[in-house]
Amino acid sequence: MTTGPAPVPGPQPLLALRGLSHSYGSVQALHGIDLDIADNEFFALLGPSGCGKSTLLRSIAGFETPAEGEILLDGGPLTRLPAHRRPVNMMFQSYALFPHLSVEKNVAYGLEAEGTGKAEVRRRVGEVLETIGLTKFAKRRPSQLSGGQRQRVALARAIVKHPRLLLLDEPLSALDRKVRAEMQLELKRLQHEAGMTFVVVTHDQEEAMSMADRVAVLNGGRLEQVDTPVGLYSAPASRFVADFIGSANLLDGTAVAGGILLESGLVLAADHGLSAGSAATAVIRPEDVVLTAPGAGILDGTVLDTYFLGGTSTVAVRVSGVPAPFICTLRSVHVPQRGSEVGLIVDAARTVAVADDRGAGPLEAAAQETVSS
Repeated sequence: MTTGPAPVPGPQPLLALRGLSHSYGSVQALHGIDLDIADNEFFALLGPSGCGKSTLLRSIAGFETPAEGEILLDGGPLTRLPAHRRPVNMMFQSYALFPHLSVEKNVAYGLEAEGTGKAEVRRRVGEVLETIGLTKFAKRRPSQLSGGQRQRVALARAIVKHPRLLLLDEPLSALDRKVRAEMQLELKRLQHEAGMTFVVVTHDQEEAMSMADRVAVLNGGRLEQVDTPVGLYSAPASRFVADFIGSANLLDGTAVAGGILLESGLVLAADHGLSAGSAATAVIRPEDVVLTAPGAGILDGTVLDTYFLGGTSTVAVRVSGVPAPFICTLRSVHVPQRGSEVGLIVDAARTVAVADDRGAGPLEAAAQETVSS
């Protein structure tokens, strides 16, 4: 499990979290979080419900005060500063637009509340509405807009004040799938154009992987791994990350020299630094599997079902000794029929071995015998 701060470009991160811990009564929400986020970075906090990501975001915003640890912005302490005095803006899941105000009045609200001059307010509101493509909707009220347009207004209101850091709490969850996909690209574009740091909380792995420069995966209030989307997918640091990020075939066994010993006695080749005899899991992505004739691969199985998904087909195969169906992704419309016997060839160079953090594996004794022999 990766709990230390991940390296970021430059000598000093924009945002640094050091030893952040927080509890709600007897429930520990955060466990000593260390994290660095760079200037102009699009960063995602990703994890299942209850993992601590929203508590972490609210602590950065100033709505929660962590029991332990420090929050630093540009090297300066932020932890005890009240929310309204932090150079941080937060865009809420509900958008929280004023229904009786027009689009331009909603965007201008924060500037006017700070006493910004009328000419400056008009200039900055005009600029940001042009950036998000809503200039012609300036006089409309939120009820006259689509869900995607309301999301843009909320974003405009957040960035018009030029915060050093923008926090987004599940910003796309209220949108339907098609609009959500469009807004993922839009958020990334706006982040680049605004030239500021975005930190987004989401439980949607596709959302995090498509938008973020780096992603922190949380589980039970702890950091499992911090990496780029490609790094998380191709080199997961734990069984949890491998299972949570993308689709993966997880084959549990025991670490031996050169691979993972399965219950069947087969050793799946994989490079690893795990202790011999320790519980381990081989992570095989669906696209790293090729179907062949029975007996010609390292595993044999029976086709359970096939799914055509445009340019690719997904094939589910029942493999003896493997609890879940083995999933293969083929770039072909010609796939074996249900009930067919097939062999599976696995790309050993792309197979990742991680510790099975659910507990010691049942094959430890067998593995020790393999090692000693």
